[in-house]
Amino acid sequence: MVMKFFITPCIHQNHHPYLKTMYLNNLVFAFFLVIILVISLTNAQTCLETGNNFTTNSPFARNRNLILTSLPANVSKDGGFFNTSIGEDGPNRVYAQALCRGDLSGEDCLVYVNFTAHQLLSSCKNQTEAFSWDGDIPCLVRYSDKSLFGVLALEPIQEAINPNAITDVASNLTLFFELWGELMEAVAKKASMGSSKLKYATGVAEEIQALMQCTPDLFESNCLTCLRTLIRRYTECCRTYQGGYVETPSCRMRWDLYTFFSPTADTVRLSLSSPPPDSIDNPLATIKDNKESISSKTIAIIVVPVIVFVAIVAAVFVLRRKTKLSKQDMNNKDNGLELESLLFQLKSVIKATNNFSHDNMLGQGGFGAVYKGRFDDGQEIAVKRLFNESGEGDDEFKNEVMLMARLQHRNLVRLKGFCLERKERLLIFEFVPNSSLDHFLFDPNKRLLIDWDTRYKIITGIARGLLYLHEDSRYRIIHRDLKASNILLDEEMNPKISDFGMARLFKADQTRDNTRRVAGTFGYMAPEYIKRGKLSLKSDVYSFGVLILEIISGDKISHFHNNGADLLTYAWRNWREGTSLNLVDEYLRGNRGSRSEMTRCIHIGLLCVQANDETRPSMNSVLLMLSDTSISMLMPSAPAFMNPNSAIIVQSETPASASPNDNNSDRFTRNEVTVSTLVPR
Repeated sequence: MVMKFFITPCIHQNHHPYLKTMYLNNLVFAFFLVIILVISLTNAQTCLETGNNFTTNSPFARNRNLILTSLPANVSKDGGFFNTSIGEDGPNRVYAQALCRGDLSGEDCLVYVNFTAHQLLSSCKNQTEAFSWDGDIPCLVRYSDKSLFGVLALEPIQEAINPNAITDVASNLTLFFELWGELMEAVAKKASMGSSKLKYATGVAEEIQALMQCTPDLFESNCLTCLRTLIRRYTECCRTYQGGYVETPSCRMRWDLYTFFSPTADTVRLSLSSPPPDSIDNPLATIKDNKESISSKTIAIIVVPVIVFVAIVAAVFVLRRKTKLSKQDMNNKDNGLELESLLFQLKSVIKATNNFSHDNMLGQGGFGAVYKGRFDDGQEIAVKRLFNESGEGDDEFKNEVMLMARLQHRNLVRLKGFCLERKERLLIFEFVPNSSLDHFLFDPNKRLLIDWDTRYKIITGIARGLLYLHEDSRYRIIHRDLKASNILLDEEMNPKISDFGMARLFKADQTRDNTRRVAGTFGYMAPEYIKRGKLSLKSDVYSFGVLILEIISGDKISHFHNNGADLLTYAWRNWREGTSLNLVDEYLRGNRGSRSEMTRCIHIGLLCVQANDETRPSMNSVLLMLSDTSISMLMPSAPAFMNPNSAIIVQSETPASASPNDNNSDRFTRNEVTVSTLVPR
């Protein structure tokens, strides 16, 4: 058994008797609670010591490499679960499974499984059996020298807990545990009754959130047995803690006091029954119980003031909720503009979007959908409508309002206003007519419309926007989710960075921080951020480097595949071999662009994705390198997250203090020569 610890956030304020209120006060983010994802303190990979080890370059090793690298594409294509085997019957046959969490998209499933499979390859050197289903990576990857399909595996069991006591948030433990037990059993039963493609369920009971999933090859009875085993194990070891998960290779359960999954109409929902009335604290109940002995006049004398008082309290509460932003923010001015002038009425937005018609939908993300709208005066807008069921939605909304209202730059999407009415949380942006960069870049036909000059302009514009966020705005901001789908293009194909729902504010002199919430899109997140929650300006620089290589190649990092090499591996390998232009989109080759600019941009991209964040350039240096060709550049070191099956195998991270002879250092860095130093800023 492996015991781990993780930290969960404070819960939201509520009015149930068994939960105390907890708040997170932050001078900068007074509006929103930080939602923290699981950070495991040990490796996610479990390499099982069964005694049947294999040797490097053996038939089993080759079969294992082949089967694990084939899983990502197959599992995303098969709907989130894939079971297969390779090799002739005997000791060299390898069996493998991959499973994605039930609320994961096919694209995200491919990315997560790809990362997890490669982590197993690099971590489990010679074990014939291993699995990874852990931490904040929402997928299972498993391989073995024995058949896995339909086999219930209850060992090994791994647990992770929040070490904070449940008594910190629950004043009535009896009620809490009764509700907790009912929810766990209900979600376990619903998950076990799933199909042969998906056995997954979620549930909500007051603040308690639960998720359970089995590998869908299990029979219903085996799945239920597996999940009940996990519930019992958690109850025995960890029930006094605020959240946690338990997992085996066949099933997984997790619960917490915040929403960490995407709720659906099928989510199990339970609630507390009303507590017994107290004759002292509940005068209405006392009147009801003794109505025969109290005159109607006495009832009126007691009841009317109570009703009036309750109505006043309710009115004040509703008014405070509706005007929370306006009371705190309306007096703040930014560039001479009062936030009050940015408030839109819901009825006008509904009319502009044709009642949020599906025909007007421009796209949909993790926290809401975006609609095109047109006001009566002809003004076109884009409206982001946050999902009501998302516990994170209100925080994302408040975050974007706080940031976007104060940011003004030609390479940032401009916030025109917002609406906070009824249950709606709406952000109104300027309408950018050419959609997002990914619609052009990754479409085989539309990519022909963006020649090299356009792509170079887009790269430079994104760099200017990032520099403004990092250095030139009144706040120091880390975007945390820079990717092609969050770069919008105006009528002249100028880029505009959008979607600041995950952005993080830094103090003016702050350059780095540690966070328990790892937020962003996998493939674009820096390694030190994923592994240790180490967040800095260089986190955005890494994402920018990935984006540069995507723009040059015309391929998405999650889809790129060339002889077993991912995008970063392929770019680095060709750079080392002096054939860096092999990365360039076929459409741009020949005489369709400056070869020197392309080479320079590849060089910059590789500098930005270096494994060691301290060696990555600042955005100020990046913009200098893009705008001034006379500036010499350092030689890049190996990028992070390189494919271990490629011709070049490096450590995913190199400590800044590593010497050329350190085992963890990049084996190529000792041969590299510094051409020059960057111009200081």
